[in-house]
Amino acid sequence: MIRFENVSKKYDDGTVAVDSLNVEINRGEFFVFIGPSGSGKTTSLKMINQLVPLSDGMIYINGKQVLDYDIYELRWNIGYVLQQIALFPHMTIEQNITVVPEMKKWSKEKMKKRAYELMEMVGLDPAIYANRKPHQLSGGEQQRVGVIRALAADSEIILMDEPFSALDPISREKLQDDLLHLKNQLKKTTVFVTHDMEEALKLADRICIMKDGKAVQVGTPFELIHHPANEFVHQFVGGKGNRIEGDFQLEQLLSPSEETTIEDPMTIDTSASLNEVLEKLAEHEQLLVVKNGERIGTINRQRVIQYLSKNVQGRGQSNE
Repeated sequence: MIRFENVSKKYDDGTVAVDSLNVEINRGEFFVFIGPSGSGKTTSLKMINQLVPLSDGMIYINGKQVLDYDIYELRWNIGYVLQQIALFPHMTIEQNITVVPEMKKWSKEKMKKRAYELMEMVGLDPAIYANRKPHQLSGGEQQRVGVIRALAADSEIILMDEPFSALDPISREKLQDDLLHLKNQLKKTTVFVTHDMEEALKLADRICIMKDGKAVQVGTPFELIHHPANEFVHQFVGGKGNRIEGDFQLEQLLSPSEETTIEDPMTIDTSASLNEVLEKLAEHEQLLVVKNGERIGTINRQRVIQYLSKNVQGRGQSNE
């Protein structure tokens, strides 16, 4: 879907922001760039929609060089969410959400339907919020509107640059949960930049840890925690892999077995290690947990990811 091929960004003063980056982001994947200040994560994201021009190498979207796209068409077809959301103050929430669809000349009926569907997905009742102005919303509500505005035109790709870092912890957690819901519902290819390792572990399908403009390791949350490429990665994720495995108790994470959504789910015993659970969840979305031969509950990928994110205390540095 998106491929970085030996991509570099060098500035006139000699600063190398990104150095020979080779990364491939799959269709429908939630991909996170994370790293300390100055690591090149935000620059990498901005080169996708050409907000920052690349110096060397090439980025491909659907096999086509980004430089071969009309730049306005490219940006229209990529949703973009910033830390400072900058809603249009004189417009209603519905009008803010439908800015790009209106430029694309969607019908009024189609725009309204899309705006209302998205508001409902993030818990903003259209009957209450559609005609409000941004100043009538809390910071978390405004950011929620910013997220769904990026989704409104049904773009294939969504770029998110530290979208929740300015929010209080409660609003931030709510928006992360909203984003997980949208991720599962809409299956968009999402590239997300954060400095918060817990956030990355909670949201990502795969994570790229960057340092000094280079990709140090790309992998799933489990791979980064349990198989760090070097000491930098080990320290960046908090060095908690062994402790998390040792503290893991499957029974504490279960949902009732009646909540299973699969007719004939794979089973796993309560004595299974975290490693064994993750290996099976790599192939099955949900597992039926048994103890002494009896069904006692279910476990799914999301509950394990949430467990990992809560148990990793390591954090990155501030935004670059």
